[in-house]
Amino acid sequence: MADNQDTPDCVIAGGGPAGMMAGLLLARAGVRVAVLEKHPDFRRDFRGDTIHPSTLELMAELGWLEEFLALPHQKAADLHAEIEGRPVTIADFSRLPLTCRYIAFMPQWDFLSFLAEKAADLPGFSLRMDHRITGLIHEGGRVAGLGWEDGAGRRGEIRAPLVIGADGRHSQVRAGAGLEVIDFGSAVDVLWFRLSRLADDPAPAMSHAGPQQGMVLIDRGDFWQCGYVIRKGGFEDLKAGGLPAFRAALARLSPLPGDRLAEIASWEDVHLLSIRLDRLRRWWAPGVLCIGDAAHAMSPVGGFGVNLAIQDAVAAARLLAAPLREGRLSDRDLAAVEARRMFPTRATQGLQRMMRRKRDAGGEVKGGPPRFLRMIARFPVLSRLMGRLIGMGFRPERLGPLARAATPGAPAK
Repeated sequence: MADNQDTPDCVIAGGGPAGMMAGLLLARAGVRVAVLEKHPDFRRDFRGDTIHPSTLELMAELGWLEEFLALPHQKAADLHAEIEGRPVTIADFSRLPLTCRYIAFMPQWDFLSFLAEKAADLPGFSLRMDHRITGLIHEGGRVAGLGWEDGAGRRGEIRAPLVIGADGRHSQVRAGAGLEVIDFGSAVDVLWFRLSRLADDPAPAMSHAGPQQGMVLIDRGDFWQCGYVIRKGGFEDLKAGGLPAFRAALARLSPLPGDRLAEIASWEDVHLLSIRLDRLRRWWAPGVLCIGDAAHAMSPVGGFGVNLAIQDAVAAARLLAAPLREGRLSDRDLAAVEARRMFPTRATQGLQRMMRRKRDAGGEVKGGPPRFLRMIARFPVLSRLMGRLIGMGFRPERLGPLARAATPGAPAK
């Protein structure tokens, strides 16, 4: 890993899936990259933990699949939901034209740590943990770098021909660049919590159980990761009603025994995910580009967000590596990344909006499951289409020349 790299070719704000993948691939292509992550480590609960078949295909292209799958994970060859009282296969991955025909559920910190370890061997790569972005540097009508502050209170700046904003749905980069956000709104939030998983648990002991009247259960091996859908901004009202009332509401939906809910001992065991669905009207300005959630916040429906972010990173690295390495980056190059990734973003968000339940003004569900999911229940062949859209996306990205490892100290050709 490079040290004291204050003049890289590219600086990336955010060490999530988009930022780490983009940094790794650019560095493999001979670009000097600095990635800044505001947290001191990757260990944060209830992040997107789905590794989609298309991401596993990237691991295979890089020659790392066997090593990657040695990490703890669970496989889901299909995704299920309970619709109007009966189990339905929502997405079937069994016919994908890929090496791995399943989703792997893996803690995101393991995935990010794997990428960081691979990137650490590259001479042009620098990862700075516990570095918070304090703002962008503007010079001559363009972004010329960013300022940072570390956990010890030290401040500094990094100048670079390109700043990539991969700092999530509350991106400081997109705000500092003045990029316009189109907000599609959301009527709901999600509460995440854990419940223990026992050997004799009833089925939903499927690899994944989808929306069940407002509740989601994901099999994480020794525990269930649970999501409870509530009306937007309703968490404070739930807390005011007390934990017993909250547990009772969950018991009416949960397929698990009611006494299991006693494991929710305090509100500290419940984590609020504020749902947003938005995208930037334009993803770039001179000297800056946003990708992943910084460019398009997704709802957790279908687990599309992580997959889309990684595919953004692949496209950005493939299109920008040569211009950055050769010192000829232009606005046209940044626009090309947006042009490549805008269609799958629009299409995915359109699909997510179709998958949302209708709600009244108070946020309560109206009319049962969305028509789109009822159609899948009626015509099971549609589950294969959904398997392709969830597993691969609307425009899957391949590595191409980026799959070939660079000779240490030299750019990939």
